[in-house]
Amino acid sequence: MPQAVATVAQNTRDGSEGPTAQQGSGSDFAPLLKTVKGQGLLDRRIGWYAAGIAANLVALAAVITGVVLLGDTWWNLFLTLPLAILWTRTAFFGHDAGHAQISGDRKASRIIGLVHANLLLGMNEAWWNDKHVRHHANPNHIDKDPDVGVGALVWTQKQAAQREGFARWLTRNQARLFFPMLLLEGVALKIYGFQYLRRQPVRERALSGFLLAGHLALYATLVLTVMSPGKAVVFALVHHAIFGLHLGMAFAPNHKGMEMPDPDGDRWGHLQRQVLTSRNVRGALLTDWFLGGLNYQIEHHLFPSMPRPHLRLAQPLVKAHCAEIGMPYAETGLVESYRQALAHMHEVGEPLR
Repeated sequence: MPQAVATVAQNTRDGSEGPTAQQGSGSDFAPLLKTVKGQGLLDRRIGWYAAGIAANLVALAAVITGVVLLGDTWWNLFLTLPLAILWTRTAFFGHDAGHAQISGDRKASRIIGLVHANLLLGMNEAWWNDKHVRHHANPNHIDKDPDVGVGALVWTQKQAAQREGFARWLTRNQARLFFPMLLLEGVALKIYGFQYLRRQPVRERALSGFLLAGHLALYATLVLTVMSPGKAVVFALVHHAIFGLHLGMAFAPNHKGMEMPDPDGDRWGHLQRQVLTSRNVRGALLTDWFLGGLNYQIEHHLFPSMPRPHLRLAQPLVKAHCAEIGMPYAETGLVESYRQALAHMHEVGEPLR
């Protein structure tokens, strides 16, 4: 399902299918959608994205050139930081392509996603989109959102009660282990991508697998031809650790510790489902850049196909609309967002301590 997220995003843009299909003309969401559309905030920003992608690729090329020029030296470890930061920018562009934020053409969106995810990062965009569309459809829903399913971490005390052995110890300490565990995420993303290949149709599997293998071959060729095997391994591990940490820090504040719909309760409408489960992070342009626009998580969930530079413009409209209808709108600083997420993880593990 390589363009699943793009499909949902496009449907939300049109207001004809997807999450908004259940809403009548008098719904809480419909007036907001009309206002946002009327101000052109769902219009594509192809030029903005073209300039951003080009700048990111040039910067990546410059860092790689620096790695080659420095050669077989431990000084190359200092370049793992800018390389990891640029990889995270690359992931943000892949994310936006999957949501059809960059282009309304599904083929173009998939090409952008394949290049940025599979080739440049070694992360299977089909796996990411399949997982991400289910998250967007039902954020924080324990039965439907894969991001709050049982994994290395758990998100409810009911899940925690079923843990045994090492997993039980992990859950007891998951709050303090969360950021250290993110250091493994960069490698884990590659593993998940290869595992997902077996679920893809044959032709898609061949293309995805070829690009993933191509990424590994190019990366290995770069580090092994420039550095000794020992330095190459350390470089790769440090680079992927910083990348996983940075990417995890961008996604961690978004939903952890927010409302979790009762699977047996009333079905929430689109506005309620997306606003109550999401948290915005206050900040200026540096925060927008560091978090890739995901600091406007409420706006992004309400309008997943909205181009990234428009999220900041939509934010006051959404906030005012929520205040008008009496709906809570969660917004906090970056450090406080991490504190709230970690506090929730700590609370989940409390019965096991």
